[in-house]
Amino acid sequence: MLVFRSLANHIPSWSVMKSILQASRGRHAQVSLQHLSRTYCSRLPVLRPRYQTYVRSCSRQGWLLCCHNPSEQHQAAFSQGSSQPQKPGSSVKMKLHTRLAVTLLLGGGIAGIWWYVHQEKEQKLQDQRLEQLRKVAVGQGDFFLLDHTGRRRTKKDFQGTWVLMYFGFTHCPDICPEELEKMCSVVDLLDKDAALPCVQPLFITVDAERDDVTAMAKYVRDFHPRLLGLTGTPEEVKEAGQSYRVYASAGPKDEDGDYIVDHTILIYLINPDGLFLDYYNRTKNDTQIVESIQKHMKNYVKLFS
Repeated sequence: MLVFRSLANHIPSWSVMKSILQASRGRHAQVSLQHLSRTYCSRLPVLRPRYQTYVRSCSRQGWLLCCHNPSEQHQAAFSQGSSQPQKPGSSVKMKLHTRLAVTLLLGGGIAGIWWYVHQEKEQKLQDQRLEQLRKVAVGQGDFFLLDHTGRRRTKKDFQGTWVLMYFGFTHCPDICPEELEKMCSVVDLLDKDAALPCVQPLFITVDAERDDVTAMAKYVRDFHPRLLGLTGTPEEVKEAGQSYRVYASAGPKDEDGDYIVDHTILIYLINPDGLFLDYYNRTKNDTQIVESIQKHMKNYVKLFS
């Protein structure tokens, strides 16, 4: 650098300048020549045209590109055959776009395969569950009883109908009447929605000794016009209760021969396939029961054609 500065200050000779340029081929010499070019261009206006011509000639040979104007310094670059450099990062952007497109295609394909396999698995599980429910519905809670008109009834008579069922007895002082009134209120609330199917209320006795057909007919007429009272022999009544796991036990008789029957206090919901879906105890009011039944009706899947 000191040699070049000495030349620039004391030897304004073009021949010396040219010989230095011709001798310069390395990277460090090129950097020094860039500094020298700025020095000569600023101090030797006479040599500027000749120097500019020679520098451009050198740049075409592919080993040097210098800037005689400081404002063009940021536009200078070493050239290997093209005078217009490629935009930085363009090839990288193209590669990123290609990789992104390939990734999206592969991801979409994998997601599609997973969704198809998942749907097939869900459908298979649903079919298996429906088959199991069909088997349970056929043998669950069947009964052979008489209604309060004397007609023989079985579970098949109510197939295709939603059923609310309560087990009790006509001599119950308070709990059975309260639960029957609640069950009938649920039926009335559901009847207000014309879009919902009709619900059949059933009252099955657990006291076959006192609740014959006549007693049942007299009892059910005080609750709801669609309420059916079902009774039968002690064996038939016991079998019907056991089919729905209803506990019933008669207490000791008093002086008048009266007694209380201790039994399960539940309202059962049976779907149109005869399958038990839900039950409601004394803590559930009529509004809560209606909301639950509406959800069951909405999600109902038919098991039999």
